[in-house]
Amino acid sequence: MRTRRKKAGFEAVRALGLALPDVEEDTYYGKPALMIRGQMFACLASHPSAEPDTLVVRLEFEQRDDLVDEKPETYYLKDHYVGYPCVLVRLARIPREELRDLLLMAWRFISAKTPRSRKRPRKPSPARR
Repeated sequence: MRTRRKKAGFEAVRALGLALPDVEEDTYYGKPALMIRGQMFACLASHPSAEPDTLVVRLEFEQRDDLVDEKPETYYLKDHYVGYPCVLVRLARIPREELRDLLLMAWRFISAKTPRSRKRPRKPSPARR
């Protein structure tokens, strides 16, 4: 007997994402988004080429390509997004546990690129001669 999996909407994305450190909800191109220190890591797609109810999740290109190859019914790309380190996700097709893992991958990807503090002590510059 197969159990019916619960579909994930942005409410699930929000709940799972806000449980991660330093994550805040905001908007990105007018759509709900999750941000880490001002950098988007997941948002609803705003480009018209994306299917309705699609999440954009930022990942390394290799991770993205693996997901699209392994599960094209869930993960896909459109020409507009090919040059960006992200994957498109059909929210109606992703189980909650898989969504949690995906958001964690994106969180790690963006956290590694985004400094914790925007205020860094400046080193004195050497005097020019």
